[in-house]
Amino acid sequence: MPGTVNDLLPAFLEYLQFEKRYSVHTIRSYGSDLQQLDVYLNAKYGPQDVETLSTPLLRSWLVSLKETGTEARSINRKISAIKSFFRFHKRKGTITRNPSTVLKVMKTGKRLPSFLKEEQTLEIMTTPDVDNWKSRTSAMILEILYNTGLRVSELVDLREKHVDEHKLEIKVLGKGNKERIIPLKKELMDKVKAYKAAKLAAFESPDRDYLLVNSSGRKLYVKYVYREVREQLKDLKQVSKKSPHVMRHTFATQLVNNGADLNAIKELLGHASLAATQVYTHNTIEKLKDIHKKAHPKA
Repeated sequence: MPGTVNDLLPAFLEYLQFEKRYSVHTIRSYGSDLQQLDVYLNAKYGPQDVETLSTPLLRSWLVSLKETGTEARSINRKISAIKSFFRFHKRKGTITRNPSTVLKVMKTGKRLPSFLKEEQTLEIMTTPDVDNWKSRTSAMILEILYNTGLRVSELVDLREKHVDEHKLEIKVLGKGNKERIIPLKKELMDKVKAYKAAKLAAFESPDRDYLLVNSSGRKLYVKYVYREVREQLKDLKQVSKKSPHVMRHTFATQLVNNGADLNAIKELLGHASLAATQVYTHNTIEKLKDIHKKAHPKA
């Protein structure tokens, strides 16, 4: 007997972690979504065996979410979690049928990424307090995110051995275990070298595997980076979202605005397709519209 969704969840989450190498955030979100599904099914219909679970029961949960005001984007993520879960167990042979194949995602309005203007990035790039390790690490976080466009999971997993001081580049292990190379300016590499030297001086036995460490000399974690970036961006009133991903969007948008080739930006960001990169051209179009409105006499 296969068991309930909750019974089969651990094997699926291990697959996401060790084979798909999804981020901790994505794994946690998928796990939460599927646990919510299991709770709903159990409360409304009693324990449901995954082998005999029907499509209408899955749809009933999605409908209930819509009726209670859950946003389409959140529902679509839950659909993605459901589809991945059943696809994995069907391929593994745990179940013989997949009731999620006909589930359709909901239409969502296009949402342009939040990003900082160039003058705003200059405003937040402050000289770190060299006597305060938290401040020094916070400044390094912003510098690397802004200059490389790394995902937050890639940042915390950035290893010292992947920083090539001679070639002025870093090697990044991204989604799906795919490697990519990102060049660094000499000014940033000098700051990275200074940070590494300061780390050895500040701690008796710091983590020398990973580049960035906290005030205890240990590897950073995702929530730490989110907290530090929010703190650094808190005074930028015109920026609606204050997260590490805003710095990634800023990196890409400013490259587009300064004439960089989209395919090159795609490689730097580690996108699987050009479609994911093209969203940044919308930001450029919005900028052009604003310039046209302000400057053209007939606008």
